[in-house]
Amino acid sequence: MAGGYDDRDGKIWLDGKLVDWRDANVHILTHAMHYASSVFEGERAYAGKIFLSQRHSERLLKSGEMIDIQIPWTVEEIEKAKYDVLAANGLSDAYVRAVAFRGAGPDMGVSSARNPIRMAVAAWEWGNYYGDAKLKGAKLDISKWKRPSPETIPTAAKASGLYMICTISKHAAEAKGCSDAIFFDYRGYVAEATGANVFFVKDGEVHTPLPDAILNGLTRQTVIGMLKDRGITVHERHIMPEEMEGFEQCWLTGSAAEVTPVGEIGPYTFEVGALTREIAEAYEALVRA
Repeated sequence: MAGGYDDRDGKIWLDGKLVDWRDANVHILTHAMHYASSVFEGERAYAGKIFLSQRHSERLLKSGEMIDIQIPWTVEEIEKAKYDVLAANGLSDAYVRAVAFRGAGPDMGVSSARNPIRMAVAAWEWGNYYGDAKLKGAKLDISKWKRPSPETIPTAAKASGLYMICTISKHAAEAKGCSDAIFFDYRGYVAEATGANVFFVKDGEVHTPLPDAILNGLTRQTVIGMLKDRGITVHERHIMPEEMEGFEQCWLTGSAAEVTPVGEIGPYTFEVGALTREIAEAYEALVRA
């Protein structure tokens, strides 16, 4: 596809109908644009099959519930919408974005319970999220922002408001020549990247942050299962920043990121080692199985 994301040929599913890509618009007073009343899912289709599609649809509904958005579509209807979009655009290998949000309506303010809940599904071809990082390892900055407490915001939801500091942090990282940034959480523990979970390797064992203040990613859960199936010990725990100095390997996981090796996080360096490559290759095989 050429052009900006607002100027392309194709179809987008909007509120139950397939509409022309350029006509999939909302009013400027849409509540979500002002108050971040939006939840979304990022998914990948491989050879026409969306990996973990139903679990993504289920999580979309759950995220909506967490921020008081009752999405008026069932898992089955969302599943059909996603595959209808792939078919309408002639896509088999694609990124799929489902988004539900509070629209424009009779209310305009913090409280807008009477406004309609709207939903859209789009899909497009999207290559490696981190470019050539799968070969040499991504270079990550350390964000100055902290992942918030679950008492501050529903951290288990995939909600747009949680991504504000992600955008800020990724822009700052890119300005330094990095691909992404790592967050620490409100307690000072290593948390996650701006749109991916993080794993470390030391002495043949894997360490990953406990998801008690971050999104427990579906790719994260898949990779943990793959590691355990191989008899590899996985420690889900709180990780202090200074521990990164002693880790040998590192990778990121996410639907967009898939399994991406990391070569640097701030002053800390990692090798793209055998286990990292094995898991990355095994994941690529799994999603296409």
